Amino acid sequence: MSLSTTTSHPYLSRNLIPSRHLNLMGTIKKSEVNGPGCRAVVWVQGCARACGSCFNPASWEFEINQLVSIDQVVELILSEPSHEGVTFSGGEPFWQATALAEVARQVKAHGLNVMSFSGFTLDELQSDRAPAGAHDLLQELDLLIDGPYVESQAINDPTSLVSSRNQKVRIFNEAMRDRLNWASDQIEIHILPDGSRIVTGYLGSLNPLSAEVAE
Repeated sequence: MSLSTTTSHPYLSRNLIPSRHLNLMGTIKKSEVNGPGCRAVVWVQGCARACGSCFNPASWEFEINQLVSIDQVVELILSEPSHEGVTFSGGEPFWQATALAEVARQVKAHGLNVMSFSGFTLDELQSDRAPAGAHDLLQELDLLIDGPYVESQAINDPTSLVSSRNQKVRIFNEAMRDRLNWASDQIEIHILPDGSRIVTGYLGSLNPLSAEVAE
């Protein structure tokens, strides 16, 4: 879906989400398949693309799912001493860029790094037609994986940083260049206190192809 069509999605009214809050699909602590090292992961709710073979189709709807304050999200990220950073995923993080930028600023003040996935390309996010707050969030990121997952360009390789060949690893913080050590073709299963499970990561058939790292 093009940038011009997603900007007019009927559920994108910022009035749906109170100030200083996020509409989330979910969160986990201590993930090692969503970026470098041990990380928190924040999945936002809402994406207008509806890509085939999406990893998280439950995240497409923009209706309110879990309303969580920025302060609560920051507290969750900082509550685990082993975290070296946080990864924003979804859904499409940049539809809630303003709130996520504030989360990023606060956790970076505590020495953590920040990474995000996005179905938008970097050029789209840097354009005048980007979602509100996109430029602010970009300024806070250490790493960005940009571009939608495209099944026909899938990379099913445990050494790859991305899941499809069109996606790129954007390095905004040179200190992270030697931390590109995760693999997209792995999964984790997290058991929550209520007994429910979250499966994160992606596991496909082997079809080794190289990923592109961009400046």
